[in-house]
Amino acid sequence: MFPTEPAAVNNGFGALLKNRGFMLLWIGQLVSQLADKVFFVLMIALLENYSPLPGLAQNSMYSTLMLSFTIPAILFGSAGGIFVDRLPKKLIMVGSDVVRGILTLCLPLLPRQFLILLILTFAISTVTQFFAPAEQAAIPLLVKRENLLAANALFTSTMMGALIVGFAIGEPILSLAKSWMGEEYGQELVVGGLYILSAAIMQPIKFKEPKRPREHRASNNPWAEFTESLRYLKKNPLILNAMLQLTTLYCVFAALTVLTIRLAEEFGLKEKQFGFFLAAAGVGMVSGAAILGHWGDKLHHKPLPLIGFLMMALVLGVFTFTHNLLLALALCGFLGIGAALIGVPMQTLIQQQTPPTMHGKVFGFQNHAVNIALALPLAITGPLTDALGLRIVLIGMSVVVVFVGVWAWKNTRNVLQDVI
Repeated sequence: MFPTEPAAVNNGFGALLKNRGFMLLWIGQLVSQLADKVFFVLMIALLENYSPLPGLAQNSMYSTLMLSFTIPAILFGSAGGIFVDRLPKKLIMVGSDVVRGILTLCLPLLPRQFLILLILTFAISTVTQFFAPAEQAAIPLLVKRENLLAANALFTSTMMGALIVGFAIGEPILSLAKSWMGEEYGQELVVGGLYILSAAIMQPIKFKEPKRPREHRASNNPWAEFTESLRYLKKNPLILNAMLQLTTLYCVFAALTVLTIRLAEEFGLKEKQFGFFLAAAGVGMVSGAAILGHWGDKLHHKPLPLIGFLMMALVLGVFTFTHNLLLALALCGFLGIGAALIGVPMQTLIQQQTPPTMHGKVFGFQNHAVNIALALPLAITGPLTDALGLRIVLIGMSVVVVFVGVWAWKNTRNVLQDVI
């Protein structure tokens, strides 16, 4: 059912640096990712200047704003992937950045009403659902099969780097923009400018778009294409299994986002300093992705996802027995390396095993499934911790991670050792 030839020699990051199209895509997505994080900081900063809806308290405004970011991912995740297969990838990515940039630049011109801020945030998050699958589908069009592991490692590194750096420098950048360009429009000009800059960087890229099958060109029914993606995944358990592992990985990080607030208290930090733990995990992911990108060919026959799950389970299991802050941060870094050993190979596997005409639908469904799955750990982790205690929840997560890792590896180990 699946090709079993070993991947060609991976030249690490060296081959990617000579690939002009890929480098433009990478730099463009890095700028776009940075814009996303700074935009989120901007929305939080702007709340104090907006009139709330009647009966809505300040904390409720924060929660409502978060929902306006999250709901489009649940509603339109798969739809974005369907359009990616129908339209040129560059048009979607460049167009998405331009639209997000224009909407951001419109902020100072609109009334300072909270409802308007919600609508605009919802619109920008909706456009992002088209950018994400197009970006994933574009990588295999620009990179040779043997270099996909290094390419995904580089993308994972910069994605986590943008997450860490974006939230860290978001507030200083916006403060400088206010002082240099004025309080009325300075912040919005910087964020909107980042989106426009990302579009300009990716504009010169030349893609060789795959030809759509005749039956797809004749079909104008998005629902039929969505059900086609479900049938395709059902017939390809290897890809479905890889998505399950990625979803499990993101769910663990979603739960940790909630738990790190309690962990900060355990180590004598302020609640607002919970980001230290997430940043340490992010540094670990960057390190793990860099290792895979440079030495991936030497790790070709290693059970990387299984090793990654076991590393994460080990950290979760021993975390609450640790009382030294530096050791706890080091454990978070170790967990991040394990996460990279899962995320990078699994994303590469999906790209390798999915035909180009299905890339958009498969990646759209992947983003959709992940965003829906994230809602469960975000919803239950807090109440479970209150009811059972932090230690029991972390040990329970450790057991679940081991179970999923071993089960997934048993299902796919023979094929994965050949295609990764």
